[in-house]
Amino acid sequence: MQLAETDVQATLAVKNLDAAEKFYEGTLGFTRVPGNETGVTSYRCGGSTLTVYESRFAGTNQATSATWIVRDDLAGVVKDLAAKGVKFEHYDMPGMQLEGDVHVIGDGRAAWFKDPDGNILAIVGH
Repeated sequence: MQLAETDVQATLAVKNLDAAEKFYEGTLGFTRVPGNETGVTSYRCGGSTLTVYESRFAGTNQATSATWIVRDDLAGVVKDLAAKGVKFEHYDMPGMQLEGDVHVIGDGRAAWFKDPDGNILAIVGH
């Protein structure tokens, strides 16, 4: 079996697992996968898994850590998350225009936000 034929999982470092669980479960609405080990929590996201774990290096990545592809109504997802208190990042990059909290890149759309530890998360769609 080739590595390219296997599933991949997003893994994010967090400083405080309790705060991360409140954000990922309460704010983002993710459902916890049963059977996690101490210091680790996993969530089912579509056909993938997002795992958060405690680490002293949490929040040190200054680039996008995980991306969700929203096939329908990206603007609605952004609006729903904003209503739950999510603050969206605004970036000034060549070829991008900002419409509210959504960056427009040609035919694509993207919005970025951070979790409580500063991990940069993205949602993208068309």
